[in-house]
Amino acid sequence: MEIRKIVTIIEDIYSDGEKKAEKPIRKVAAVAVIKNPFAGKYEENLDILIDIGEELGRLLGERAVEALGKEREAESYGKAAIVGEKGELEHAAAILHPKLGTPLRNAVGGGKAIIPSVKKIGRMGDVLDIPLHYKDAAFVRSHFDGMTVSVNDAPKSDEILVAIAVTDGGRPHARVGGLKKEEAKKEDGLR
Repeated sequence: MEIRKIVTIIEDIYSDGEKKAEKPIRKVAAVAVIKNPFAGKYEENLDILIDIGEELGRLLGERAVEALGKEREAESYGKAAIVGEKGELEHAAAILHPKLGTPLRNAVGGGKAIIPSVKKIGRMGDVLDIPLHYKDAAFVRSHFDGMTVSVNDAPKSDEILVAIAVTDGGRPHARVGGLKKEEAKKEDGLR
């Protein structure tokens, strides 16, 4: 894997709308910009990217949790990728899906819920909205959220931008009902 850069973004939310948050909520994104080994050519076997996904799950997961802070526990997670114009959407899928999840779950101390994801083809500076939800029960509505990131010089046409986001809470003033974090059974990753 050839990494050009790693970017860490920390966002602390103290208020939303006209009301102060009960506690500040921290969102962290760890972003890697890597060379796409298949840029400009079709390759049937994407095992190289699948293995890169596993490495990035560990590297970015650990980096995101470290930036979250020792005193904070990861509650939500998500993953996303933008493939430069010489690549294809399946390159992002190969990185994000088969192997990235296990090392990310290890970094956040578990996680039974599916890790929400998004992927797209893009160019330098494109915005990436990383979907987020509660790591142990996907239907905890207070944690349906996202984090927007952008790297001004990435991805170049032969690169892939890969991002992992974690938070230590849901939305600041969640009040639209649904399953609460405290009610989650955390058995099957859903409820």
